[in-house]
Amino acid sequence: MATANGPEQPLFALRGNRTTAIYNRSKQEVRDFKCQSRVFTFSPDGSLFAFSNSEGVKVYATVNSENFELQFEVNRPNTAALKFSPCSTTLALWEACRGTQNPPAQPDPNLQLWNCKTKIKIGELLQKKQLDWCPQWSGDEAVCARNVNNEIVFYEANNFSSVCQKLHLPKVASFRLAETASAPYAVAVHVPGSKGQPSSVRLFHYPNFGDGAAIASKSFFKAEKVELVWNKRGTALVILTSTESSESSYYGEQGLHYIDVKGESCLVPRAKEGPIYNVAWNPDSKSFCVVYGYMPAKATLYNLKCEPTFDFGTGPRNCVYYNPHGNMLCLAGFGNLRGNMEFWDIAEKRKVSNPQAVDSTYFEWCPDGEHFLTATTTPRLRVDNCFKVWHYSKPEPLEFQAEGELYEVLWRPVPLGVYPQPIISAAPAASSAAKSTAPKPASYVPPQLRNRPQSEISNRSRYQEDYELPSNLKQVEQKGPSKSSIKNKKKREAKARKKLEQGPQDQNDKDSDEN
Repeated sequence: MATANGPEQPLFALRGNRTTAIYNRSKQEVRDFKCQSRVFTFSPDGSLFAFSNSEGVKVYATVNSENFELQFEVNRPNTAALKFSPCSTTLALWEACRGTQNPPAQPDPNLQLWNCKTKIKIGELLQKKQLDWCPQWSGDEAVCARNVNNEIVFYEANNFSSVCQKLHLPKVASFRLAETASAPYAVAVHVPGSKGQPSSVRLFHYPNFGDGAAIASKSFFKAEKVELVWNKRGTALVILTSTESSESSYYGEQGLHYIDVKGESCLVPRAKEGPIYNVAWNPDSKSFCVVYGYMPAKATLYNLKCEPTFDFGTGPRNCVYYNPHGNMLCLAGFGNLRGNMEFWDIAEKRKVSNPQAVDSTYFEWCPDGEHFLTATTTPRLRVDNCFKVWHYSKPEPLEFQAEGELYEVLWRPVPLGVYPQPIISAAPAASSAAKSTAPKPASYVPPQLRNRPQSEISNRSRYQEDYELPSNLKQVEQKGPSKSSIKNKKKREAKARKKLEQGPQDQNDKDSDEN
C-alpha cells in the first residue's frame, strides 16, 4: 500500500456498458478487465476486488497499484449483489430468488458466503428480498446477524451452519448491528407501532436478550419508516423516522431522535421546519451533522448531548459528507439542485472552498481525505456520462469522459493510517479575469413579478428572506451596530447639530424680548 516515496496513488474502479477498469488519480489506466460487469466492490482494506458478469463472480487480489491477480471464481452468473465482511475474510453473494414448480417446496438458497482465504463456500442461505439482503457483522467479525421471518438470528466466528442466539420481538421490521471491533456488541431493533401503539427502537447488548434486558428504548409516533444510523464506536444511534403523507404535507413528516447505550434518549431539536435530507456521523463518533428544512436548507452540527454546536446557515444543499479523517465536511446539493458544494474546516469552523459540480449523481471522498470524485451516471442521467476527480482547494477538476454509459465509480479503500490527516488550506481567490469570463446566469423571476422594478422583485424573494449566515458570521455581524441603531444615531447627531446651529440665534431673540 506504500512506496519508498510515501503512500501510493489512490485507485478507483469504474464500470459501464463497455468495460470494467481500474484507474489511478492521475487518469492513468492501471487495469482493463475488458468485460461488462453487473456489480463490483472492493474489500474494506482494499486488498481484494470482485465483480460479477455473465461468466460468474471473479475475485482479484490487489497486490499493488499495477498488479491484480485472479484468486478464485464462483460459478454464479446471475449474482446481483456483492459485499465483503469488515475484515475482508468473507464474500457474500446474492441473486434473485427463483420459485419452484412445486409451491409447497422451498426455493433453492440464493445467498452464498465464501471464505476468501481458503476459497471455499462456508454458508448457503435463503434470502428472498434484496432489501437488507446482506448479513451484518461486528467490526471484528466475531458476531454476524440477519433477519429471518421477524426474528434476528446470530452466528459466531463466521460459522453459518448453526445459530448461536435468537432475538425475538413481535413484528420486528429492521435492525442494525453496531460495527464495533470488540465486545460488548450493541444491536438496535425497530418494532413498528400498531392499533394506536407507538413505534419503538430498543438497544441490546449481545447476547443478553431476555425480558427486561434492553439497555435503552425510545418510543415515537408517526414512524412508518425508520432509518438507524450508528456512530463508528457503536455508542450512540440517530433514528430518522418518516411517514408517507400527513395532514400538513403531501410528502409526509419526518422526525429525528437520539439514543445511546447509556440509556439516554431525546428528540434532536431543529431550528427550521421541513424535510430532513441527510444525517451523517463524524468518524470520531463525537458529533453528527444534519441537513434539514425547506430550501434553502439549514445544516447544523450537534454534540452527543444533542446540543447544536455550530450552525452552517442556509443554502442549496441536501447532502453531507465527512472525509475519512473527520476534519473536513462537505455540504452539497445534488439531484434536483445544481451541484453546489461547500467545504468546511471542522476545527476552525470556516468555509474553505465552494466549487460546483453540475448534473452530478454521485460523490465520494478519496481515502487521502483531500481529493474526491463526482460522477454523472446512468440511469439517473443517460447523457454526458462522466466523472471528475477534484481537490477540495482547486476549482478545476480532472475530468474523465465515459465512452458510452457509465454505471458506477468507486474508490479503492485503504486501511486507516496509510494517509496522514490533511492540513487544510483555504482555496486561492479566483482572479478578476476568470470571474469576468464566467457570466452569471439570470435568476428566475415568477410570471406575476415580471416587468416590475428590480427592487420590488428583490424584496419579494423568499430565498433572500430565508437566507441565514453561519454562526461565526452571525457573531461578527452582532458585534457591529445594527441598522436601527445606526439610524437612531444619525438622528441624534442631526438633532444635536440643529440645536447648536439654532442656539445663538434663539439666545439673541430672548435677550431682545427682555429689553
